[in-house]
Amino acid sequence: THLYRTQRLSEGAALHEVTAEVTRRWGLTVRLLPASDDPVRTHVTLADGEEVDFQTYFVGRQHAVAASAVRFAGVDAAVAAPGVLEAIADAALVVVAPSNPIVSIGPVLAVPGIAEAVRARRQHTVAVSPIIAGRALKGPADRLLRELGHDASVVGVARLYAPVASALVIDEADAARAAEVDAAGLRAVVAPTVMHGPAEAAALARAVLAAGGIEVAP
Repeated sequence: THLYRTQRLSEGAALHEVTAEVTRRWGLTVRLLPASDDPVRTHVTLADGEEVDFQTYFVGRQHAVAASAVRFAGVDAAVAAPGVLEAIADAALVVVAPSNPIVSIGPVLAVPGIAEAVRARRQHTVAVSPIIAGRALKGPADRLLRELGHDASVVGVARLYAPVASALVIDEADAARAAEVDAAGLRAVVAPTVMHGPAEAAALARAVLAAGGIEVAP
């Protein structure tokens, strides 16, 4: 898939076109859209002032170094890929997945027009916290939150997402902090969020849909 994508992009195809080709070849029935056709590269400033690309930070340094800032190079000139803003506007429910708020969700929302489109659908947007009991299940999300001045907790996640989402699904381990999430401006929904397999993933999907007012039979 990566080699095919690289080849097609080098031939001049747009990323959304390549994405559609890949999904068709894999037999996927969903419509998958990249945030933008334009290159947006994540750069991390380390505590010693050195700026490195995300691959160097995450793989080369194994994200074992402190960060002081994150920026998305090229994002100011980027535009949303064809169909993205319309998909957000037309969706029955917008879901912010439990990915790293800084380096996974952050670049998407940084593309001009996307955060505004999600804010316009705030009452129909549900986020899922990637932080459980103060820790990320994998990756540096908890450390990055702390290093960049945020609270590495469901409350910190709630404060980040309050402008774009109206509900936050948090794990049962954080049930005692539901009132703090509410106070941060989102309605807390407590549900098991750790997905060990398809059954747990389906249960979480139902909980997310229910949080957005969409009931699905088990």
